[in-house]
Amino acid sequence: MTSETTNLPSSEHIRRAPKVLLHDHLDGGLRPGTIVDLARETGYDGLPETDPAKLGVWFREAADSGSLERYLETFAHTCAVMQTRAALVRVAAECAEDLAADGVVYAEVRYAPEQHLEGGLSLEEVVEAVNEGFREGERRARADGNRIRVGALLTAMRHAARALEIAELANRYRDSGVIGFDIAGAEAGFPPTRHLDAFEYLKRENNHFTIHAGEAFGLPSIWQALQWCGADRLGHGVRIIDDIEVADDGSVTLGRLASYVRDKRIPLEMCPTSNLQTGAAASYAEHPIGLLRRLQFRLTVNTDNRLMSGTDMSREFEHLVKTFRYTLDDLQWFTVNAMKSAFIPFDERLAMINDVIKPGYAELRAEWLFR
Repeated sequence: MTSETTNLPSSEHIRRAPKVLLHDHLDGGLRPGTIVDLARETGYDGLPETDPAKLGVWFREAADSGSLERYLETFAHTCAVMQTRAALVRVAAECAEDLAADGVVYAEVRYAPEQHLEGGLSLEEVVEAVNEGFREGERRARADGNRIRVGALLTAMRHAARALEIAELANRYRDSGVIGFDIAGAEAGFPPTRHLDAFEYLKRENNHFTIHAGEAFGLPSIWQALQWCGADRLGHGVRIIDDIEVADDGSVTLGRLASYVRDKRIPLEMCPTSNLQTGAAASYAEHPIGLLRRLQFRLTVNTDNRLMSGTDMSREFEHLVKTFRYTLDDLQWFTVNAMKSAFIPFDERLAMINDVIKPGYAELRAEWLFR
């Protein structure tokens, strides 16, 4: 074993390291067993598999298939079993538990209330059920010796016409567990400016929002999200790499948009494994996160859809450690970046950094020094 290898954090250290997660979809992180249970309880008979282990494999294979139709089909199944109050409470509680067990100390989990109305719930009832589930999950995590704080981001679907309504909903619940807003769905053909009224409303209300941009579509999506809509963060944002030129001698030139994103410290919600599945990157080694890290962009590491990607924050960090030889210092850098970029008040972010994140990494470094 080389000295370089021994300097890298072990899987155990990565699992125990405090983590911050900003980009995670509630309907993309269900436990396979829960999907089977809820399908049975609600009478949903559309699942491709009823054995939890086989169902988990099916979700990952569908997401890896390269077929957009199969990828979207996975969400049809998860949303189908999330149409009752009890189901939403259970899914949200288990989400918080699972994240806490993985060492996540702060998470912002997003979902689209408009996708959970088929069982007769109102938008308000959906939000209140999910909030209740997150609080229950936080309590269970504490009972297990884990600490986590979970906030909700309400998402509007790009192809629909309810963005302003969902933005107003997010604003009404901003002091009751909802900390921001997002739009998601196919970028091509559905630019963020289509929902400009929602973003203008949120800015007038001094509220926070992120926008899925620069994942499957390129620089125009990022430019609109920032310069027209005023996004606080970019969901994915990997295509900012298209505005960066690397010469044969290794010198790097940033275009005006890339320079703006870096200079303004606009957070990028990177989701490496998900980006491989959707074709935004061909491999971990070729993922833009490596170059963007060297260039000191405000990067964060995220899971996107834990079920479909068969991932969690520890696995995402492990991939980066193996690929880019990242150390505990690098993982702390990503984590502090994420906490700085969270949609909670400054003093609370600072307390999380100084009282939870930095001490947690210091403890792991001390163990490494005296191993």
